[in-house]
Amino acid sequence: MAFLAGAAVGAAVGYFLNSDKKDELVEDLKEGAANLKKVFDNSFGTVKDIVDAFTDDDFETETDVPTKS
Repeated sequence: MAFLAGAAVGAAVGYFLNSDKKDELVEDLKEGAANLKKVFDNSFGTVKDIVDAFTDDDFETETDVPTKS
């Protein structure tokens, strides 16, 4: 199944790269890759901030959650 999906994607990419719209397709792919990188960088930064907050020396381990009696 994965082989067939890969072959279909390869055929579609080959078709578009041989068409008159290949420059437009390449620009769209570049823009999409840049947007994906930006989203990944922002997400990674957010995760890093969360991890840093939990590993900070000033982080208190006590909570206001009442204990079971």
